Amino acid sequence: MVDLLEIRNIRKSFGNNVVLKDMTFNVPPGAIVGFIGDNGAGKSTTIKTVLGLVSHDTGTVKIFDEENINIHPEKKEMIGVVFDAMNLPAHLTIKQLNNVLKKLYNTWDQNHFYQLIHSFHLPMDKKVNEFSRGMSMKLSIAVALSHHAKLLLLDEATGGLDPSSREEVLEEIINFVKYGDKGVLLSSHIMSDIEKVASHLVFIKEGEVLLSEEKDKVIENYAIVDVHENQLPVLNKNIVVAKRNHGSHFSVLVSDRKELPEGIDSKNFSMDELSVFLTRSEK
Repeated sequence: MVDLLEIRNIRKSFGNNVVLKDMTFNVPPGAIVGFIGDNGAGKSTTIKTVLGLVSHDTGTVKIFDEENINIHPEKKEMIGVVFDAMNLPAHLTIKQLNNVLKKLYNTWDQNHFYQLIHSFHLPMDKKVNEFSRGMSMKLSIAVALSHHAKLLLLDEATGGLDPSSREEVLEEIINFVKYGDKGVLLSSHIMSDIEKVASHLVFIKEGEVLLSEEKDKVIENYAIVDVHENQLPVLNKNIVVAKRNHGSHFSVLVSDRKELPEGIDSKNFSMDELSVFLTRSEK
């Protein structure tokens, strides 16, 4: 099956500042790809590049197997987007907003929209500019899920939500991909959300992919080992993903614990620990 989103060797500079360095990963059908990195790592720039809001210097971006610069307007309706800040008319109520959106989208599903509004406990007659941040994010997510999109691009979409609201939104994201023909790119700092819903993980640092892998493979095969400097040469270079220098010893992330030499013990890790390790490591 063709990938819903394919990013290959994307580079982007603003002046002398290189923000994306040969960025490569994909979103296959049925996948929820957790897109993870510190502030300023390049997550939002990547998403804006996918949407054509930012031009890239080199590389290719394909959406539904078509380069994004050539994508047909009808296919653009198949992309649902939620940014960290809401981009909806603030002076409208939800009822008024629905009337606007059903004229804007040929595929607008009013029944599903109102179903989500009810599920998210959002007020129908209150103006959007009176919403809390959490309410605004839920409204943006409801809009993104209500025009029969095939690909969702969610940039910190759960960041302003309380735990109960996050649970509701995550359930909708899981439902979105359940038939295997849709996909999600989910940028988030909340590793418990990533751990709960993601099928694939993409970690980036300073505009560069450090790890791109199926989550189950990471959990099953990857490990962190602590070794002295003189033990580094005995590790198979092909399984070394990243390492951290602690002065007296190194912590090393390996992609296959079964390939470790005898006498070097591995330890398990949480998603939070993996995130911290990668964002503070060297390749």
